[in-house]
Amino acid sequence: MRKLLFIAAGCMMVFQLMSCARKINFYTSTVVPAAQGAIKVKKDKNQNYSVQVNLVNLSEPERLQPAKRNYVVWMESRRNGVKNLGQLRTSSGLFSSKMKASLNTVTSFQPSSFFITAEDYPDVQYPGPYVIMRTEPYD
Repeated sequence: MRKLLFIAAGCMMVFQLMSCARKINFYTSTVVPAAQGAIKVKKDKNQNYSVQVNLVNLSEPERLQPAKRNYVVWMESRRNGVKNLGQLRTSSGLFSSKMKASLNTVTSFQPSSFFITAEDYPDVQYPGPYVIMRTEPYD
């Protein structure tokens, strides 16, 4: 009985380690130096990747030089190239002046890194040259 409990506890520890999300930090931005953020990536039971982007102190894209309308999150994948994951929405809280931005999405492609660009339109197929932030490699 004791041996069975030990095996069950070991299996639960392995399962918990496998289900943990991996946190990837963004490098400090040269465009918006106060901005800080990270991405959490977790592989789900369907073999998709759940991606959570959270940033603080990201200025409105209209305040950039040149002014833009949107921030777009991109994912680089070794086998599938660069993919537009979606638009970031910025907001400030009622009791805080910090600008916050977030995006939650799912992708079937295995990510290798992420970056954020400032764009005029959120549905662009290829990233423009105005890279705001970039992560370390995911692998």
